[in-house]
This record gives sequence, structure tokens and C-alpha cells, in this order.
Amino acid sequence: MASYSTAPTQEATNGGPSAAKSKGSEESMKLKKEISLLNGVCLIVGNMIGSGIFVSPKGVLIHSASYGLSLVVWTIGGIFSVFGALCYAELGTTITKSGASYAYILEAFGGFMAFIRLWTSLLIIEPTSQAIIAITFSNYMVQPVFPTCIAPYVANRLLAAACICLLTFVNCAYVKWGTRVQDFFTYAKVIALIAVIITGLVKIGQGHTQNFEGLFEGSSQDPGGIALALYSALFSYSGWDTLNFVTEEIKDPERNLPLAIAISMPIVTVIYILTNVAYYTILPINAILDSDAVAVTFADQVFGVMNWTIPLAVALSCFGGLNASILASSRLFFVGSREGHLPDYLCMIHVHRYTPVPALLFNGIMALIYLCVEDVFRLINYYSFSYWFFVGLSILGQLYLRWKQPERKRPLKLSLFYPIIFCFLTVFLVVVPLYSDTVNSLIGIGIALSGVPVYFLCIYTPAKKRPLWLRRAIAKSGLLIQKVCYSVLTEMDDKAE
Repeated sequence: MASYSTAPTQEATNGGPSAAKSKGSEESMKLKKEISLLNGVCLIVGNMIGSGIFVSPKGVLIHSASYGLSLVVWTIGGIFSVFGALCYAELGTTITKSGASYAYILEAFGGFMAFIRLWTSLLIIEPTSQAIIAITFSNYMVQPVFPTCIAPYVANRLLAAACICLLTFVNCAYVKWGTRVQDFFTYAKVIALIAVIITGLVKIGQGHTQNFEGLFEGSSQDPGGIALALYSALFSYSGWDTLNFVTEEIKDPERNLPLAIAISMPIVTVIYILTNVAYYTILPINAILDSDAVAVTFADQVFGVMNWTIPLAVALSCFGGLNASILASSRLFFVGSREGHLPDYLCMIHVHRYTPVPALLFNGIMALIYLCVEDVFRLINYYSFSYWFFVGLSILGQLYLRWKQPERKRPLKLSLFYPIIFCFLTVFLVVVPLYSDTVNSLIGIGIALSGVPVYFLCIYTPAKKRPLWLRRAIAKSGLLIQKVCYSVLTEMDDKAE
């Protein structure tokens, strides 16, 4: 472990506390580079493969209306996702800041658009998705205890809250603890899916191919339906940007970031396609569309007394996905604070553990607050538009920086074909929610725009012009958080600037 030295004392840019100073020390505290190539692969795979492939991989099938066309759509979705991931590999090795699309939008388009990206993540995207993952984990954990009835609401939410608190503690303790948890649960979910795939392939080898007769029969001819099928597939592949949230903590990021993406994307694409082939081998279309948990229905038919393994696998998958989300989103808030878009104390790290404890606690508290919303699942509908808009904007920023800074060092430099194609794709991904779910998309836009007055009041306005009571409150609360969390301000590595 590196030797301890605190950040130099400085005026807080956002009215927060100044950091403690270590006499005779010139080196600032920084997040340690502890994420290896294997850790990076597990982060990406673990976040991309959530509960969806176990529970409801039917969004593509509903709109494609045939097994053949659905498999084509899954393949196209995987290829397009590889394009996006490769673009992020270039961005991540060119702009070596953590924070993913927030950092890239900040670099290309400035603070205002970056703050709106941060605001939507803080207000809706991250806490809502984490609350839903935790609730799904809880549902499958309590299912064996209440096999014939619905589990009590309070028990379900308390277990979900305990899951969030446990993983927040693990990530506060040491970065290595978080990555080890991620590695283990990624292995567990991949092994479970391999078991499903092998079972399906064995059945095909035994001649169970009746479901594949007339593979494209009844396929949707409606362009709108096919577009919605592709949208569902692309949404299932989301999560390939996970490692870009922790770029500053990757060992040798110029090598390991693109390599982790190059390894992860084919793995997830092949697993998704073969898992669906296995489902289609055993289950007819009606059974899949009527099932609330496709993998559980599959297990009931082929696993016999071992059918309990799939609900357990779903719970483990959610646990690993939640851990990856907590790790990534806490770094987003950490970087947002360091750039002056959130209170300064969120970019502090523990003086011995080198973890962003205040940012992790803030993230955990936000997720717990959203657990108190009874109909939290509805909130997830609000952010599809915003999510894809900002992903597309970051890749548009890649094109802009190619034009504006052609001589900039780029360890990985793609053909412009990839970002151009993906920019057109994100236009499609932004338009589809507006067409298929107009009201919720407009609410999502409204949530994003609610950050505009916040930006001009709290960020654009110079600190000395803000109300004195507000500056004092932030300073006092920041000092308290610094003492309670035993943390000091950190600075970004000079190489990442």
C-alpha cells in the first residue's frame, strides 16, 4: 500500500472545506490503480449481464414475433454495442479521467452539458436502477421462504436496503474487496448461464429441434416493431461503459481498458445469443411470452430437483450487478465533485483505505431514498431518452475532438466509420422512446431540464455571490463529513488531465 500523504490545503471551489495538510509532503492523495485486466472484464460482464437475461429476455421476441428474427436482432444489437464500446475505448484512452460520458461531454462541450448529464444520473438514473436491482435481488432471495404467497412488502424492502448497505460498506472498505466481490459473482452468473446453454445444446443434439422449424415464420413485417425489438436488444446490452467510470483506477489503462472491452463484448454477445437459443429449444413462443421469469420456467422443465439453482443465480446476478453499479456511480459523483459540479467533500478519499467514502455513502443514501418509493419501477421509464442522448452526445464529442484537436495523443485511434455509425444509431435510440413512450420520455426530458436553474444558481454563479448562509452550511457540513469519514480532498493524476 502506498504511503500516506494528504492533499495540499486549498480553497474549496464549491464552498466546501479545505483539505488537511501533511507537513513536508508534496504528493497529493489519489485513488490507487488497483483494477487489473481481469477485474475490468468482470466489471463489464457483471454489469451487462443483469437479471434481464434470466427473467425477461422477451422484449425482443414480442416485437420480432419469431425465433429467427429475434436471433438476428440479438446479433445486430451485439454488433452495434461493440461499435459503441470501441468508441468508448478510444475516448477512455484519450481522456483518461474517470466518469465515462460525463468526463467526455465535459471535455468536448463544457460544463453546462456535463452538469445536466450528472444531474440526471444523480436524480434518476443511478439511484432508480440500483433500487430496482436490489428489489429484484430481494424478490428472488425471499421466494423460497414464501413459496405460495407474495412476500411482505416491508420484508422485501428491508432485505433490499440491507443489500445496498452491505455492498456500500464493502466498497468503502477497500477497492480490492469490491473487485473481488465483482469477480466472484460474475463467475457465478456466467457459470449459471453456461449451464443453461449446455442444456439447450444437448437437447438440440438429441434432436429437440421442433421449435426451430419455420424459424422465420410469422416474423414481424412492421418496421416500427422491428425498431422496438432492436431497441430492447440494445438496452439489454447496455453497461459496456462501466469500466470507463473508473479509468483512473485501472492499471495501465491504455492497454487494459480497450483490451477488457475487446474481451468482454464478444463474451456477452455469444452468451446472450446462445442463452436465447437454449430457451427457444425447450420453450415454445407462447410459454416465453407468458412467463414472468423465463429462466425459472426453463429450469422447471429441464433441471428437475435442481431447479432452485436458477432463482439463486438470478439473485447472485443482481448482487454482482448492483456491486458494479455502486462502484461506477460513486466514481461519477466523485469526479463531478472534483470538477466543481457537486460539493467538494464528495471528492474526498479515506486517508488509509484510498476509497471515496463520502461519494459511496452519498450514492447509497440516494438508493435507499428511492427504495421508499413504492412504485419505483415506474421511474425507470423516465430515463431511457436521457441515457441514450448523453451516450450519443459523448460519441459526438469524440468526432468533435477529432476535428478540433487532430494532433492530440490517441493511443487507440479508430476509423471514423465507428463513431459516425453509432451516432446515427443513438439518434434512433433517442427517437424510439419518444415514439413508443412519449409521455414518460417527456417527463425524463423535464427531469433533465430541471437541472438548468440549479446549474446557474449553484455552479455558474461565483461562490462569493451565493447566499452567505448557504456557503456556511456547505462548509460546516463538509468539515463534519471530512472528520466522520476520515477523508481528505484528492487530486487527479497529472497524466489524466
